[in-house]
Amino acid sequence: MKIMLNFIKKEPVFCAACLLMLASAFFVVPNKEYFGYIDYKVLALLFCLMAVVAGLKEMGLFDRIASALSRKVSTVRSLTLLLSLVCFFVAMIITNDVALITFVPLTVLMLKGQKEEDVIRAVVIETIAANLGSCLTPIGNPQNLFLYGFGGYEVGQFLLDMLPVVAVSLVAVVLLALFTQRKPLQVGGQSAEEIDAAQGELIGPEEVNVKPEIPVGKLVMYLVLFVVCLLEVFHVLHYLIVLAVVVIALLIFDRKILLKVDYMLLATFIAFFVFIGNLGQIERVRGLLEELLAGREILVGIGASQVFSNVPAAMLLAEFSTDIKGLLWGVNIGGLGTLIASMASLISYKIYANRKEAECGKYMGWFSLYNFGLLALFVVLVVFFDWR
Repeated sequence: MKIMLNFIKKEPVFCAACLLMLASAFFVVPNKEYFGYIDYKVLALLFCLMAVVAGLKEMGLFDRIASALSRKVSTVRSLTLLLSLVCFFVAMIITNDVALITFVPLTVLMLKGQKEEDVIRAVVIETIAANLGSCLTPIGNPQNLFLYGFGGYEVGQFLLDMLPVVAVSLVAVVLLALFTQRKPLQVGGQSAEEIDAAQGELIGPEEVNVKPEIPVGKLVMYLVLFVVCLLEVFHVLHYLIVLAVVVIALLIFDRKILLKVDYMLLATFIAFFVFIGNLGQIERVRGLLEELLAGREILVGIGASQVFSNVPAAMLLAEFSTDIKGLLWGVNIGGLGTLIASMASLISYKIYANRKEAECGKYMGWFSLYNFGLLALFVVLVVFFDWR
């Protein structure tokens, strides 16, 4: 029982998805059509991207970049601004989750000795930056990757559709960072080894693996594989070719990375695909959802994200929407708000809370103030100014 409870606590979204899938099976008896519900293209590309990013992280590339950046700042404000901007732009490529896993521990380390409020505000702003910056690209977060494929997007159109949200987000992140205090850092200039050791204490030693030297050959391989993944995004290569290239390369040159992939996320996607496919077979439910969404994709996407998180919300609502752009805006803006609106926000919170000095109540206060404040701004822009 204890093992089961720990698993549910660790993987709440997966467990919820499985329960929903099983519940829907009472209304639509399992049959071979279940296999048709699954978007294998999304699963294959998500697997490939996770594997490539895991490989780059395993070599210590991102940690080396983080430790180098830490030497460029001297005040709390400059640290918050620099790392928030880095999270904002890096999340567009390596996803919001990986950006936060890399840079939040560094932030906590660099602000050791400062007031706890300084630490909290910096981490919260970086979390917002990663969640909003990742909105721009199809590979920035899982909901974008899903809706990119579901909506039949071309890359250029996707970027244009998301550019207004990201532009406003960038201004908001910069302003939030500039409103932090310009106090000198009391701790700084750590060596890469000291930073890596401190990161290990915060996120677990298994997450930190910086080698003395990055193997050039392996680095080139992963960069090539990343380009191969992008060729699928640009509709140049078929997803099965990309999957084969990535799997064969890893089996030959770095098979341990196959164990670093988040298979629970892939399983969560499969469970949601089946659940949503079954809902589509129930006429009354389909009618209600279509009526609810009609012309309200942004607001419904925002609201659903607050309760279900934005990835499940995107998958649930896409099947019944006629305005994918509106839904795309809704679930990405909906990453603001509650702590569960974006799973990346939970990552930051867990890293912050894993400290003796953590003041979790104060963290939630600043988190809610900033997130709901920005969420209200976006809602005003969308509803009252008909901004789109």
